[in-house]
Amino acid sequence: MGHDPAEFGFLAEEAAEVGAPPELPTVRRVDVTTSDGALSALLWGASPELTLLHGGGLNAHTWDGTLLALGRPALALDLPGHGDSAWRDDFDYSPWQNARAVAAVLDATAPGAPQTVIGQSLGAHTAIALAHARPDLVRRLVLVDASPNQRLEDAAQVTDFLAGPQVFGSREEIVEKALAAGIGSSRPALTRGVVLNTRVRDDGTVVFKHHLASPPPGARFSIDLGDLWPGLADPTVPVLLIRGRHGFLSPEVVEEFRVRVPRAEVVELETGHNIQEQQPAELAAAISRFLAATEG
Repeated sequence: MGHDPAEFGFLAEEAAEVGAPPELPTVRRVDVTTSDGALSALLWGASPELTLLHGGGLNAHTWDGTLLALGRPALALDLPGHGDSAWRDDFDYSPWQNARAVAAVLDATAPGAPQTVIGQSLGAHTAIALAHARPDLVRRLVLVDASPNQRLEDAAQVTDFLAGPQVFGSREEIVEKALAAGIGSSRPALTRGVVLNTRVRDDGTVVFKHHLASPPPGARFSIDLGDLWPGLADPTVPVLLIRGRHGFLSPEVVEEFRVRVPRAEVVELETGHNIQEQQPAELAAAISRFLAATEG
Protein backbone atom coordinates (compact mmCIF):
# COMPACT_ATOMS: atom_id res chain seq x y z
CA MET A 1 0.00 0.00 0.00
CA GLY A 2 1.43 3.37 -0.97
CA HIS A 3 1.59 6.09 1.63
CA ASP A 4 2.42 9.78 1.52
CA PRO A 5 6.02 10.20 2.73
CA ALA A 6 5.23 13.80 3.68
CA GLU A 7 2.59 12.83 6.25
CA PHE A 8 5.04 13.29 9.14
CA GLY A 9 6.08 16.76 8.05
CA PHE A 10 4.03 18.49 10.79
CA LEU A 11 5.56 16.66 13.75
CA ALA A 12 8.27 19.22 14.54
CA GLU A 13 5.68 22.02 14.55
CA GLU A 14 3.39 20.04 16.84
CA ALA A 15 6.23 19.04 19.16
CA ALA A 16 7.04 22.73 19.69
CA GLU A 17 3.37 23.51 20.38
CA VAL A 18 3.05 20.88 23.12
CA GLY A 19 6.48 21.48 24.64
CA ALA A 20 7.86 18.09 23.62
CA PRO A 21 11.61 17.54 23.05
CA PRO A 22 12.79 18.61 19.58
CA GLU A 23 14.28 15.14 19.00
CA LEU A 24 11.35 13.48 17.27
CA PRO A 25 10.45 9.86 18.01
CA THR A 26 10.48 7.19 15.33
CA VAL A 27 7.06 6.91 13.70
CA ARG A 28 6.21 4.62 10.80
CA ARG A 29 3.23 3.23 8.95
CA VAL A 30 2.28 -0.40 9.46
CA ASP A 31 -0.37 -2.23 7.45
CA VAL A 32 -2.22 -5.35 8.57
CA THR A 33 -4.43 -7.51 6.37
CA THR A 34 -7.51 -8.69 8.25
CA SER A 35 -10.69 -10.56 7.32
CA ASP A 36 -12.38 -7.15 7.25
CA GLY A 37 -9.85 -5.67 4.81
CA ALA A 38 -6.54 -3.87 5.09
CA LEU A 39 -6.02 -1.78 8.23
CA SER A 40 -3.35 0.89 8.59
CA ALA A 41 -1.78 2.32 11.73
CA LEU A 42 1.04 4.52 12.98
CA LEU A 43 3.59 2.78 15.18
CA TRP A 44 5.33 5.18 17.57
CA GLY A 45 8.54 3.56 18.74
CA ALA A 46 8.39 -0.20 19.28
CA SER A 47 6.45 -2.61 21.52
CA PRO A 48 3.43 -0.33 22.02
CA GLU A 49 1.95 0.18 25.48
CA LEU A 50 -0.88 2.42 24.30
CA THR A 51 -3.43 1.87 21.54
CA LEU A 52 -5.27 4.97 20.34
CA LEU A 53 -8.57 4.99 18.46
CA HIS A 54 -9.87 8.18 16.83
CA GLY A 55 -13.39 9.51 16.42
CA GLY A 56 -15.68 9.30 13.41
CA GLY A 57 -14.41 11.23 10.41
CA LEU A 58 -10.86 11.57 11.81
CA ASN A 59 -7.72 9.42 11.51
CA ALA A 60 -4.66 8.28 13.46
CA HIS A 61 -2.90 11.64 13.06
CA THR A 62 -5.44 13.27 15.36
CA TRP A 63 -3.29 11.89 18.22
CA ASP A 64 0.07 13.26 17.01
CA GLY A 65 0.31 16.13 19.48
CA THR A 66 -0.89 14.01 22.40
CA LEU A 67 1.62 11.25 21.63
CA LEU A 68 4.48 13.71 21.24
CA ALA A 69 3.65 15.03 24.70
CA LEU A 70 3.24 11.56 26.21
CA GLY A 71 6.51 10.18 24.87
CA ARG A 72 5.44 6.53 25.18
CA PRO A 73 5.48 3.74 22.58
CA ALA A 74 2.07 3.52 21.00
CA LEU A 75 -0.06 2.30 18.14
CA ALA A 76 -2.52 4.80 16.65
CA LEU A 77 -4.97 3.14 14.28
CA ASP A 78 -6.89 4.34 11.29
CA LEU A 79 -10.27 2.77 12.05
CA PRO A 80 -11.96 0.87 9.23
CA GLY A 81 -13.22 3.29 6.60
CA HIS A 82 -10.89 6.05 7.76
CA GLY A 83 -7.44 7.36 6.88
CA ASP A 84 -5.45 4.74 4.99
CA SER A 85 -7.60 1.80 6.10
CA ALA A 86 -9.95 0.05 3.69
CA TRP A 87 -13.59 0.98 3.32
CA ARG A 88 -16.25 -1.62 4.17
CA ASP A 89 -18.72 -2.56 1.45
CA ASP A 90 -21.51 -2.85 4.02
CA PHE A 91 -20.81 0.62 5.49
CA ASP A 92 -20.89 -0.91 8.98
CA TYR A 93 -18.64 1.16 11.23
CA SER A 94 -20.33 0.27 14.50
CA PRO A 95 -18.21 -0.09 17.66
CA TRP A 96 -18.57 -3.88 17.67
CA GLN A 97 -17.49 -4.24 14.05
CA ASN A 98 -14.61 -1.81 14.57
CA ALA A 99 -13.51 -3.71 17.69
CA ARG A 100 -13.14 -6.92 15.71
CA ALA A 101 -10.82 -5.16 13.27
CA VAL A 102 -8.82 -3.51 16.07
CA ALA A 103 -8.37 -6.90 17.75
CA ALA A 104 -6.93 -8.34 14.54
CA VAL A 105 -4.41 -5.49 14.32
CA LEU A 106 -3.36 -5.91 17.96
CA ASP A 107 -3.01 -9.67 17.55
CA ALA A 108 -0.64 -9.00 14.65
CA THR A 109 1.37 -6.09 16.06
CA ALA A 110 1.34 -6.45 19.87
CA PRO A 111 0.65 -10.12 20.69
CA GLY A 112 0.50 -10.89 24.38
CA ALA A 113 0.77 -7.25 25.39
CA PRO A 114 -2.50 -5.93 26.90
CA GLN A 115 -2.86 -2.27 26.08
CA THR A 116 -4.01 0.93 27.66
CA VAL A 117 -6.67 1.66 25.05
CA ILE A 118 -7.41 5.34 24.56
CA GLY A 119 -10.41 6.26 22.43
CA GLN A 120 -12.19 9.46 21.52
CA SER A 121 -15.83 9.59 20.45
CA LEU A 122 -16.47 6.61 18.12
CA GLY A 123 -13.00 5.36 19.06
CA ALA A 124 -13.99 5.35 22.74
CA HIS A 125 -17.11 3.35 21.98
CA THR A 126 -14.93 0.96 19.98
CA ALA A 127 -12.54 0.67 22.94
CA ILE A 128 -15.42 -0.29 25.24
CA ALA A 129 -16.61 -2.92 22.75
CA LEU A 130 -13.06 -4.25 22.51
CA ALA A 131 -12.82 -4.55 26.30
CA HIS A 132 -15.96 -6.69 26.28
CA ALA A 133 -15.16 -8.83 23.23
CA ARG A 134 -11.42 -9.28 23.89
CA PRO A 135 -10.63 -8.50 27.52
CA ASP A 136 -7.21 -10.08 27.08
CA LEU A 137 -6.19 -7.11 24.92
CA VAL A 138 -7.23 -4.32 27.31
CA ARG A 139 -5.37 -3.39 30.49
CA ARG A 140 -6.87 0.08 31.02
CA LEU A 141 -9.46 2.27 29.31
CA VAL A 142 -9.26 6.00 28.66
CA LEU A 143 -12.47 7.46 27.21
CA VAL A 144 -12.22 10.92 25.68
CA ASP A 145 -15.55 12.79 25.66
CA ALA A 146 -17.64 9.69 25.11
CA SER A 147 -19.97 7.44 27.11
CA PRO A 148 -22.45 4.64 26.33
CA ASN A 149 -25.30 6.84 27.52
CA GLN A 150 -24.49 9.95 25.53
CA ARG A 151 -27.23 11.45 23.41
CA LEU A 152 -26.59 11.36 19.69
CA GLU A 153 -28.36 14.70 19.30
CA ASP A 154 -25.57 16.27 21.37
CA ALA A 155 -23.18 15.34 18.53
CA ALA A 156 -25.15 17.37 15.98
CA GLN A 157 -22.18 19.70 15.51
CA VAL A 158 -20.24 16.90 13.80
CA THR A 159 -23.11 15.00 12.19
CA ASP A 160 -24.40 18.18 10.57
CA PHE A 161 -20.91 18.94 9.26
CA LEU A 162 -20.56 15.43 7.82
CA ALA A 163 -24.01 15.69 6.24
CA GLY A 164 -23.04 18.85 4.35
CA PRO A 165 -21.21 19.16 1.02
CA GLN A 166 -18.42 16.62 0.73
CA VAL A 167 -16.64 17.89 -2.39
CA PHE A 168 -14.73 21.12 -1.90
CA GLY A 169 -12.91 23.59 -4.08
CA SER A 170 -9.89 23.72 -1.79
CA ARG A 171 -8.59 22.61 1.59
CA GLU A 172 -8.88 26.20 2.82
CA GLU A 173 -12.62 26.03 2.12
CA ILE A 174 -12.89 23.04 4.49
CA VAL A 175 -10.92 24.84 7.19
CA GLU A 176 -13.25 27.85 6.94
CA LYS A 177 -16.37 25.67 7.11
CA ALA A 178 -15.00 23.78 10.13
CA LEU A 179 -14.21 27.02 11.95
CA ALA A 180 -17.67 28.35 11.16
CA ALA A 181 -19.23 25.12 12.50
CA GLY A 182 -17.30 25.46 15.75
CA ILE A 183 -15.18 22.38 15.09
CA GLY A 184 -11.83 23.36 16.56
CA SER A 185 -10.56 26.84 17.23
CA SER A 186 -6.94 26.77 16.09
CA ARG A 187 -6.50 27.48 12.39
CA PRO A 188 -3.02 25.87 12.25
CA ALA A 189 -4.30 22.69 13.92
CA LEU A 190 -7.34 22.53 11.66
CA THR A 191 -5.18 23.12 8.60
CA ARG A 192 -2.93 20.21 9.58
CA GLY A 193 -5.92 18.01 10.19
CA VAL A 194 -7.49 18.84 6.85
CA VAL A 195 -4.26 18.18 4.94
CA LEU A 196 -3.89 14.78 6.62
CA ASN A 197 -7.57 13.84 6.25
CA THR A 198 -8.23 14.77 2.62
CA ARG A 199 -6.98 14.05 -0.87
CA VAL A 200 -6.90 16.26 -3.94
CA ARG A 201 -8.53 14.68 -6.98
CA ASP A 202 -7.23 14.99 -10.52
CA ASP A 203 -9.67 17.83 -11.24
CA GLY A 204 -8.34 19.84 -8.28
CA THR A 205 -11.36 19.30 -6.04
CA VAL A 206 -10.82 18.04 -2.51
CA VAL A 207 -12.57 15.14 -0.73
CA PHE A 208 -12.23 13.57 2.69
CA LYS A 209 -10.41 10.25 2.99
CA HIS A 210 -13.03 8.68 5.25
CA HIS A 211 -15.98 6.67 3.96
CA LEU A 212 -18.51 8.59 6.07
CA ALA A 213 -18.17 11.43 3.58
CA SER A 214 -19.04 9.16 0.63
CA PRO A 215 -21.75 6.75 1.79
CA PRO A 216 -23.25 4.22 -0.63
CA PRO A 217 -26.63 5.25 -2.10
CA GLY A 218 -29.29 5.11 0.59
CA ALA A 219 -26.83 4.29 3.38
CA ARG A 220 -26.78 6.25 6.62
CA PHE A 221 -24.24 6.08 9.42
CA SER A 222 -25.97 5.35 12.72
CA ILE A 223 -24.91 3.47 15.82
CA ASP A 224 -26.62 2.09 18.90
CA LEU A 225 -24.56 2.75 22.02
CA GLY A 226 -26.87 1.31 24.65
CA ASP A 227 -25.42 -2.20 24.56
CA LEU A 228 -21.88 -1.04 25.46
CA TRP A 229 -22.21 -0.88 29.26
CA PRO A 230 -21.04 -4.52 29.78
CA GLY A 231 -17.67 -3.49 28.34
CA LEU A 232 -17.13 -1.33 31.44
CA ALA A 233 -18.16 -3.98 33.97
CA ASP A 234 -14.79 -5.64 34.67
CA PRO A 235 -13.65 -4.23 38.05
CA THR A 236 -10.00 -5.08 37.31
CA VAL A 237 -9.79 -2.64 34.38
CA PRO A 238 -9.09 0.95 35.50
CA VAL A 239 -11.17 3.54 33.66
CA LEU A 240 -10.55 7.24 33.05
CA LEU A 241 -13.21 9.46 31.49
CA ILE A 242 -11.96 12.82 30.21
CA ARG A 243 -14.78 15.24 29.47
CA GLY A 244 -14.56 18.44 27.48
CA ARG A 245 -16.74 20.98 29.24
CA HIS A 246 -17.84 22.24 25.83
CA GLY A 247 -17.96 18.79 24.28
CA PHE A 248 -20.74 16.25 23.77
CA LEU A 249 -21.33 14.96 27.32
CA SER A 250 -23.89 16.79 29.42
CA PRO A 251 -23.48 16.91 33.21
CA GLU A 252 -26.41 14.49 33.48
CA VAL A 253 -24.71 11.99 31.17
CA VAL A 254 -21.50 12.23 33.21
CA GLU A 255 -23.36 11.76 36.48
CA GLU A 256 -25.01 8.57 35.21
CA PHE A 257 -21.58 7.36 34.07
CA ARG A 258 -20.20 7.96 37.57
CA VAL A 259 -23.07 5.95 39.08
CA ARG A 260 -22.75 3.04 36.65
CA VAL A 261 -18.93 2.94 36.67
CA PRO A 262 -18.11 4.03 40.23
CA ARG A 263 -14.44 2.99 40.01
CA ALA A 264 -13.85 5.37 37.11
CA GLU A 265 -11.89 8.57 37.50
CA VAL A 266 -13.48 11.57 35.77
CA VAL A 267 -11.42 14.57 34.66
CA GLU A 268 -12.83 17.69 33.03
CA LEU A 269 -10.91 20.03 30.74
CA GLU A 270 -11.95 23.46 29.51
CA THR A 271 -12.28 22.51 25.86
CA GLY A 272 -14.53 21.01 23.22
CA HIS A 273 -15.12 17.51 21.88
CA ASN A 274 -11.85 16.95 19.99
CA ILE A 275 -9.71 17.32 23.11
CA GLN A 276 -6.72 15.61 21.48
CA GLU A 277 -6.54 18.40 18.91
CA GLN A 278 -7.65 21.36 21.01
CA GLN A 279 -5.66 20.63 24.20
CA PRO A 280 -3.22 17.80 23.42
CA ALA A 281 -0.70 18.69 26.14
CA GLU A 282 -3.38 18.89 28.82
CA LEU A 283 -4.87 15.60 27.61
CA ALA A 284 -1.44 13.95 27.71
CA ALA A 285 -0.90 15.23 31.26
CA ALA A 286 -4.23 13.75 32.42
CA ILE A 287 -3.39 10.40 30.79
CA SER A 288 0.10 10.41 32.31
CA ARG A 289 -1.30 10.97 35.80
CA PHE A 290 -3.76 8.12 35.31
CA LEU A 291 -1.02 5.78 34.08
CA ALA A 292 1.23 6.67 37.02
CA ALA A 293 -1.60 6.04 39.48
CA THR A 294 -2.51 2.63 38.01
CA GLU A 295 0.95 1.26 37.24
CA GLY A 296 2.99 -0.64 39.77
